[in-house]
Formats: sequence, C-alpha cells, structure tokens
Amino acid sequence: MKIFKFVLYSIFFITSTVIAQNEIKPERKPGHTNQNKFKQLYDEFATPNMFRTGSGAPGPGYYQQQADYKMDIEIDDVNARLYGDEIITYTNNSPDVLTYLWVQLDQNMRARDSKTPLINSSGIGPATTASRAVNSYLKERFDGGFNIEHVKDINNKDLPHIINRTMMRVELPEPMKTGDQFSFKIKWWYNINDHVKDGGRSGYEYFEENDNRIYVMAQFYPRMAVYNDVEGWQNSQFWGRDEFALPFGNFDVNITVPSDHILDGTGYLTNRKEVFTKDMMQRYNKAKKSFDKPVMIVTEEEARKTEKTKSKDKKTWKLSAQMVRDFGFATSRKFIWDMMAVKLDTKEVMAVSLYSKEGNPLWEQWSTRTVASTLKSYSRMTFDYPYHKAISVHAPMGMEYPMICYNFGRPDENGNYSDRTKFGMIGVIIHEVGHNWFPMIVNSDERQWTWMDEGLNTFVQYVAEQDFGEWNPTALSEGMTKYPSRRGPAKNIVRYMGGDQDFIAPIMTKGLNTYQFGSNAYSKPATGLNILRETIMGRDLFDYAFKEYANRWKFKHPTPEDFFRTMEDASAVDLDWFWRGWFYTTDYTDIAVKDVKKYIVTTKPNENGKRLAERYKRFGINPEDVIYFVAEGEEGYEEALSNPESLENLPTVKEYIMDNLTQEQQKELKETPKYFYQVTFDKPGGLVMPLIVQYKYADGTTEKVTYPAQIWRLNDQEVSRAIASDKEIVEITVDPDLETADVDTSNNSWPREVKESQFDQFKNSIKD
Repeated sequence: MKIFKFVLYSIFFITSTVIAQNEIKPERKPGHTNQNKFKQLYDEFATPNMFRTGSGAPGPGYYQQQADYKMDIEIDDVNARLYGDEIITYTNNSPDVLTYLWVQLDQNMRARDSKTPLINSSGIGPATTASRAVNSYLKERFDGGFNIEHVKDINNKDLPHIINRTMMRVELPEPMKTGDQFSFKIKWWYNINDHVKDGGRSGYEYFEENDNRIYVMAQFYPRMAVYNDVEGWQNSQFWGRDEFALPFGNFDVNITVPSDHILDGTGYLTNRKEVFTKDMMQRYNKAKKSFDKPVMIVTEEEARKTEKTKSKDKKTWKLSAQMVRDFGFATSRKFIWDMMAVKLDTKEVMAVSLYSKEGNPLWEQWSTRTVASTLKSYSRMTFDYPYHKAISVHAPMGMEYPMICYNFGRPDENGNYSDRTKFGMIGVIIHEVGHNWFPMIVNSDERQWTWMDEGLNTFVQYVAEQDFGEWNPTALSEGMTKYPSRRGPAKNIVRYMGGDQDFIAPIMTKGLNTYQFGSNAYSKPATGLNILRETIMGRDLFDYAFKEYANRWKFKHPTPEDFFRTMEDASAVDLDWFWRGWFYTTDYTDIAVKDVKKYIVTTKPNENGKRLAERYKRFGINPEDVIYFVAEGEEGYEEALSNPESLENLPTVKEYIMDNLTQEQQKELKETPKYFYQVTFDKPGGLVMPLIVQYKYADGTTEKVTYPAQIWRLNDQEVSRAIASDKEIVEITVDPDLETADVDTSNNSWPREVKESQFDQFKNSIKD
C-alpha cells in the first residue's frame, strides 16, 4: 500500500514538472515581503521583557503605582455645586525616578473655554427644530470645569502646577525614587451638570414637579493618571469619548448632603448606624440573609413622603474602599432602596438598587435580581466578585464605577412598559455591573484601547444574558428562558462588517478616532470572541483561557498583547491569524462555493486519461489497472454514466486496497465510495475563517464538516476538496448556521439559489 502511494505521488510530481517545462515561462515578478495571513504577529507585538512575558502573564519585574485618597465632599443642593478637598498619597513602585506627577481633570471638558465642542465637523441643514437651534447657536455654554483653589504639599506649601485642558502637571519638590511616597492636597469646586439636558457621564437629573434632583456622581475629583512600563505617563487628553486609565488605591471619602437624602457608593459604609434609622437597620440585616428576593430598605411610600421635604440640615455619609481604581456615588431624597444577598462559590455579596418612583414597577421587579444574576454569570466566567456589594442606580444613562453603576429604563407615567424597555434595562444593568470586572478589576487602558473594556465586557454580557433565565427564578416564572441579545451572535454584525469601508476602522484603533463607535468597540470585539468560543476554539478551551487571562490580570494593567498571548498560551491554539484579521484589519468574511465538479469512476479512459496512462507505463504500471476519473462535461462522461461500473468490482481496488489489508482492517473500512466530487471554495472577503460546510445527500441526511482555518494557509484565494462518498450529494452549503459573519450568503450554496429581486417580488405581487 505504501509503495503504491509513493509511486502515484512520484508520477503526479513528474507529470506536473513535465507540463511546467513545456509551458512558456512567465515574466519574472519582483520579490515581496511575507503577506501570508498566517504570519505570526511578531511585527505587531512588543518584545517580551521583564515586565510582560511572551506567555501573556505579568513578568518578574511587573509593577504598578498606587494612589490613595482621603476626601471631604459636599453637595450644595440649592446651587447644584460640588465642593471637594482631598489628600492624595502617591507611591512610586516603578524603577524610574519621577520629577512630576500628572493629575486628570476630566470635568474640564465642560469648562467654558473647552476645545471639546470644536473637534467635530458641523454644518447647517435646510431645517431644524427651535430647541436644536437654541442648543446649536444661541445657548450660552455651561461652565462645568474644575475650579482649583489650591494645590499644596502636606505642610500647606503651594506646589507649582500647570493645567493643560484636562491634565494638570504637579511639580515635585524632590524627585521620587523607587519606593518613595508623596502626599499633596487639592481643593476645588465645580458646577454640576444636568446630564439629561447637557449630556455627560455623571451629573444630576432634575424633577420640576417637586424641585428635586437625583445626583449620580463620578469624575468629581482630581484623579491620578497611570504611569506604567508601556508608555510612561498616560496623559492623553479627555475629549469626552475615550474613558479612563487609573491606578489602584484606597479611598476614605466623607460625603455631606442634605439630611433627608439617601446615599450609597463605592466602598463600605462605615457609619451605617449614624445614617440609618432603626427600621432601616432591621431591614438591612434581613436583606443580608435574603437570597431569593430583594428586601426594601427604603420603601416607595417612604420615598414619596421624603421627596416632598426640603431639609436644611446636613448629614455625612462615610465610605471606605480598598484596592479600587475609582470612586462613584449617588444621592437623592427621591430614592427607593432595596437589597438582597447573592451566594457565590467563595463568598456572599449584596446586590443593591437605588431608584425613584418613576422607575417602578419595572425597577422593583427586575433591577436587583438582574444584579444578582450578573454577579453569578461573570464570576463563573472569570473569578468571584471580590467586593462586598454591587449597586444599580436608576438614571437615564449607562455608566460604570467600582461597586456602582448608573442604568436607564423607565416606564411611562402610568407605570406601563414594553418588552423592549424591560430587556433594554436588563441588558444595560448586566453590561454596567459587568464593568466591575472589565475594566474596574482587570484594569485595561480605556483611553487607548476602548475595546478591551467595552468589547470584552459586551462578550461576557452576552453570556450573562443567555444565562439570565437559568439564574433568575422570576424570569423562569414568566417563561423568559432566553434573552433577545442584541450583540454577540455572528449574524448580528454582518451589516456593519459588510458596510462602506470608508467608514470602518480596525478594532485596534484609538476609540476617539473610530467610525461607528458602538459597532467598532462593543459589537465587533464581542462577536469575535463569541466566534472563538463557539466555532474556532470550543467552549472548554476558550473558557479556560479566558478565565486564565482574567485571573492573571485582575487588579493589574493588561495590554492587548497580554490578552492575545494568554489566550494562545492557555489553549495551545495558534490564533495570530484571527487577531490579525479580526482586530488589525477591516477585512470581512465572504466564503463561497465557487465550483462543484462531479466525477464518475470508469475503466474506459477518455483522451486525457489515455495520455496520463501512457506516462504510467514508464513506471511499470499497467494502464488496465488504472482507475480513471471523468468529470461532468468532459469527453466520455455521458458514455460512462450510461454504463457505470461498480467501484467495488474494479480489480485495482481489490489489488491495491482490499488485498493489502488484514481482515481486521477490512472490517474498519467504511462503505466503498461510489460518488466523487471536487468542490472549489473561494474567499471574496479577505478575512480568514474556518470553512464550515454542510453536505446534504439524496437520502435526506446531512453531514457538517468544519475544515480548520489553516486550509487557506497556502492559497488565500481559493481551495478545493475532493469528496469520496457512498451517497450522492444534492446540496452543499457554506456556514449553514451563520457562525462566521459571512456578509454575502447568496454565494454560499450549490446548486446556487436563485433569489427574486425586490423589484421582481413587487411585480409578481401585483400579478397575484
């Protein structure tokens, strides 16, 4: 058997060589660099070093800085203004000497002289509404920037500093060496923005009927920028889109608000007995033991009464948090407050919601239960939630901070809501609570790589949405076992992937500079990871590697390369071709059935067969012992078809196959193939993907074969597969389950489906 194969291979090689020698030599082309899409990513990746290893793990020299904060904050509810005083203690854990520090002043994007409104193109249309005209041309700009009253050292000596838009450089009295700490003070205030009217990631919502506000506060304090081994100081300006890069630290924050407010935020409430009533304490203790449903800490009836008051007294809420990268809080006299306990593998945590009567009955029914299910799903996919609580706050936005997030979704004035509103609210809560993992704990650089928090988080959001019915008894009781996910399935990204290339950017683009931001930073990365999990790697390999990445980099600062390398290191799957295509280019998937040739087996050769048989004679092979394949349309096909010979009776099969096998080996053989096909697939889209093909047979059965992506490694344009089958193939379909985001399924089938154009459909409907 081996000798026979060797002879045949030699014949094919010699034959092709002879043919090539007889051909006219083509014009010699110039050389080229390696453009193979399976080329390793060495050119794109940084060289591994002592800080970040080639495996994707932190190296022995990995370091990160620490920034600790002690703050006193007060909300002036009458003037909607925030006053703050902080002490920042900065620790230099780097091997570098620092001569200055960079502090982020994100609220300065709302300063009256901010350049943020000037970076986008604008124009004048033929018509507009009065309100848009006012906002565009007549309205005086809101002044919401930081007013820095002083920057001092711990001994109250002024520190030289310069403010460049949203960044402030603070000069150090002496250089900071490795291990040094430096404490300094900043005092500031700013006007809080109405985020409903003027936009923003924090601010207040105003309720005119009783002159009340709900404050959802973030970026409210000067925050340290990141300094790391990748680029030194991350002091890229904040223009409003790209979010934040922040170091970890400890926070002690005292927040003074009107005494009739309810407040919660990042960290432990350290003076709970001072700010809670006796009833609230009893309800809180009950909530800590309630694992099946939320317990009201402040009821709707109580909140309705309180929102009619306007206390002039003040109350200070004290919060303390360790190892967090940021801080947020929410406060209002309108808040309803509920909580429930959630049991994870290694601990118990609290799921919490703050919302006003405008959110009910939707929020009371779904918010805290959604937080609870999210904590379970994300913990399963990564690591157990490390903090003691996760808070969902009702606000017409979606934004996230450690232990607290702000989420939209509101019924109409009569308390009615559609499924779209309900699922939209559940989805945004899952997403924003999920941000606790990415990037609040797995602390990527959002200012540079938006997809590392939004895309990874949107992927796990999809998994959590599909888990929702499993984790949530209320959902099951309502028959909601599957969540209608908007992002994740491959088919949902097709319109974007197949769109106008002039308005598509690679995922590996700074968020500020991308087109179609939501699709680029959220949908496409999430879909890519879902394709990896479901189609390329399989759930077991993917989930192990993804969890490894999360655990390697929790409470650290990963880069894209750390993610890419870890996924390969922990799975033994070479994915450089996938990262390059999906993340570094705007290529799209379009794989087609180009051609199908049917062959019939015969011992009666046509002229082509006779010429080849003559060559076989040179190697001592009798032409009478040769099997001939004749393709449909070729000379001799119809003749052979009219008198087909059974392959099992051919002497060559018995001589070279059956006669050379043991009886045991003969038993293992599948049925002798009777039908032969050569199927050619091409790839009009540039993106490499596994070739997923479904074959349907004349007896109605189907078989799905997945050819690895490496099938394209030597020819990126087209590949062929020879199919030997005991059953006749009647249909061939590429990507039958829409797993690869193929942008054009009209070329995925054989025989080619003939689809009516929309015009023809319209014409025929008129005739009917």
